[in-house]
Amino acid sequence: MKLSTSTFQNTLKSQDTEEWIDLLVYRPAGYCWALFFKRMKIRPNTVTLFSILSGIASGVMFYFTDLRLNIVGMLLLIWANTYDSADGQLARMTGQYSRAGRILDGAAGEFWFISIYAGICLRLTPTWGLWIWLLAAVTGYFHGKQAAMADYLRNFHLLIVKGKSRSELDDYSVLKEQLKSLTWKNNFIEKFYLTYYTSYTKDQEDRTPELQNLRATMKEKFGDSELPSGVGEEFRLRSRPMMKYTNILSFNTRSFALFASLFAGLPWIYFVFEVTVLNILLIYMLHKYENICKRFNLRLRGND
Repeated sequence: MKLSTSTFQNTLKSQDTEEWIDLLVYRPAGYCWALFFKRMKIRPNTVTLFSILSGIASGVMFYFTDLRLNIVGMLLLIWANTYDSADGQLARMTGQYSRAGRILDGAAGEFWFISIYAGICLRLTPTWGLWIWLLAAVTGYFHGKQAAMADYLRNFHLLIVKGKSRSELDDYSVLKEQLKSLTWKNNFIEKFYLTYYTSYTKDQEDRTPELQNLRATMKEKFGDSELPSGVGEEFRLRSRPMMKYTNILSFNTRSFALFASLFAGLPWIYFVFEVTVLNILLIYMLHKYENICKRFNLRLRGND
């Protein structure tokens, strides 16, 4: 299928936030799937569900010690990530945005890795006992924090570069008020997922105090948390180099580490990689980005 370059570019969030392997593999493949799903009138949330099922199936394959079955699991995980790309591209292509869709899309990766963790733990329980489950629980906790903060910083960058139309950045105070307006009796499903998402957003904001100060200054001086183009471009130049770290904390580097550990027949190494290497990177990324926000906030306030 021949890609229309201009149309394809419109389905991307931003060149600043795209990783090379995504631009080379996942986004073109996702775009082709998005065109197919659009023609079949399949909605983005349905594509996300396909992605979740494929990701869960991949975890099942990692339970086995047979490398051939592990490779099937790797291919299923790649397929799941292709669909994960396709659902967002389809949403941008058709304008079918919704907060529920964003939450479901964000949760897709959690479903994948819960299945992957469980498959690896069941595989290693005969030799590790309950210790492997403890290691997986600790790893899963930090995995969630890494992915959440990578997503948050990426969306803040998109807010600066593209404005609200292409950013999915939310505000805890707004979500909290929306949550209060819902009742469990009349809005059970919406209140259920919004309760989780509100807590998720609060944790992101709590971990980025300098970024929140900058957002407050932006809103005070420019309104609606957006910057004039010239000021935005200056911040973009400072923020863009940090996007490579948000990408490392996302899917591709994780999958490479996971696949390498499976080829080596030592899947527990993947847990250690997440707890050590990726946590160190998370701390470094947050420290650097907070400093950028602090310096820029001082400059906007004329105190630099």
